[in-house]
Amino acid sequence: MSAGKHFVSDPKDLVRTSLSGLVAANPHLALDEKEKVTYVKDLALLRTKQVTLFCGGGSGHEPAHAGFVGHGMLTAAVSGHVFASPSSSQVLSCLRRVYSEEHGTLVVIKNYTGDVLNFGRAVERFKSESVNQGKPLPKVAMVVVDDDVGVVNPNDDAEGGVGRRGLAGTVLVNKFAGARAATGGSLDQVKAVAEYVISNTFTIGCALNAASVPGQGLPRVLGDDEIEIGMGIHNEPGFETKKPQPADILIPSLVDHIVSSAPFKKAHPGRTGRVILMVNNLGATSNLELGLVTKLAVEAARDRGLEPVRIYSGTFMTGLAMPGVSISLLVLPEDDTPRNDLLALADKSAHCPGWVNQTWIEDAGCTDESALAPAVQVKPASNEVWERAIVTAYRNVVADEPQVTLLDQLMGDGDCGQVLLSGATAINDAAQSTQLPLNDPAAALARISSIVEDAMGGTSGIIYCLFLDGLAQQLRSLNVADNSSLTTQLWGQAMLGALDTLYQYTTARPGHRTLIDALEPFASSLASGGSLQQALDAADKGAAATAHMQPKRGRAVYVQQKGELADAGAAGLVSVLKGIV
Repeated sequence: MSAGKHFVSDPKDLVRTSLSGLVAANPHLALDEKEKVTYVKDLALLRTKQVTLFCGGGSGHEPAHAGFVGHGMLTAAVSGHVFASPSSSQVLSCLRRVYSEEHGTLVVIKNYTGDVLNFGRAVERFKSESVNQGKPLPKVAMVVVDDDVGVVNPNDDAEGGVGRRGLAGTVLVNKFAGARAATGGSLDQVKAVAEYVISNTFTIGCALNAASVPGQGLPRVLGDDEIEIGMGIHNEPGFETKKPQPADILIPSLVDHIVSSAPFKKAHPGRTGRVILMVNNLGATSNLELGLVTKLAVEAARDRGLEPVRIYSGTFMTGLAMPGVSISLLVLPEDDTPRNDLLALADKSAHCPGWVNQTWIEDAGCTDESALAPAVQVKPASNEVWERAIVTAYRNVVADEPQVTLLDQLMGDGDCGQVLLSGATAINDAAQSTQLPLNDPAAALARISSIVEDAMGGTSGIIYCLFLDGLAQQLRSLNVADNSSLTTQLWGQAMLGALDTLYQYTTARPGHRTLIDALEPFASSLASGGSLQQALDAADKGAAATAHMQPKRGRAVYVQQKGELADAGAAGLVSVLKGIV
């Protein structure tokens, strides 16, 4: 079983030092220690030859994702802290480094809120940089892997909801997309094969216990007479806790769950045929047991009319040292030509330490530093209107913070008011010390977005950042060069466009009891010609209406409604807007 003992010096530096060890053992790799980006040494040459692609997420899932960096698979990987998404600045650093102007770049992520928001914001920041430098919109695409069928949220609706988690199927996406890129595929072709694998891969996990986290220990413990079906790779609860069963009963039941799951039946009703089978060690299952699990999984698939034509068995996507396994089925096309094309990609070598057909690659002999992050040129400037708005918004947030915090304590994790105050304080300090380019609205918003990311953190922080990024892009596209050309209606139009950017990375919409319920009415009112006071009234009304809404997004989804309380995020946004107006 998992224990609370670890080989560790400093838990805070474990990810960086682990990556250093990976690179030391694999001379074809290089490491940006500051941003925790692992990449191929011959990157400069590779960018001229093919589509580049990278993946990333929280650490603790090794060999994913850094272990799959190498020719034929990933160009790079970016790592966050254990079980925590890398920041958008880390992701942006990786994207800047690997981007191929000639061929384009694909970004692959798992479907977790932090990953979607941080990777999404990095992509939008990269687009903004290119546009602001007078370059065409970069050729960047992002795909989100959601292969889990163990825990399917019944409350997900037609608008998307939280969605299914990304699990070991992510490695198959990396394998096939990487092989397509290595064989000369265009960005559209690489993305298409990734999307096929995402849509046709189905995974379920089973654990004997949770995994101990270095520096923290075991978050929970299963009894000696318990196993859990559907446990996530971050120790998230599964959908069933049951008594241990003989493997020849348990493993077929896992395959049964896959083929009877709603996602599988929706994609392949009554389907039989050829599949690729992946049996994955979640971290602490012995190879002896994994061999048995593989045998039983192959037999169970065949008994259900599915013929595994390629079988991958090993350690691909872990949850630290979790004692357990996951089983993934990738359903292949029925037609011979597309099926054979995919099998050719499956059989192409991937020269990376985490893939089972590779053991050693000689030193590539060079590193590439030509794509280091460009220095951001900011020319600070004062503006009385901006500075007055910033300081009054800050004072308003200071006054309202206790109430916003109280609302979040009752319906969330209690940090909303403090997080908002941290952001407001940082922006106010920057304005007071003349650090903002307030003569250029788009540049000012982009700088404020970076300040917000450093100061706020959390989901609310990245939502503000994505909105501000989108707003800066919209003002650039509307050719707003200075404050004199701005009208309230133009602000509203730009804000609606920024909402469209935000909507690419969150399924939150008006009516879901989030800050969107205040933001969207404010923007719509301005865009339709309303005054600032009318827009503020609309935002205030929208925030008040959240008191009567059933939570559909955020942590409040998991908390029983406690009276008629407004959403803390919406209330906090109204506090900011009142200060500005």
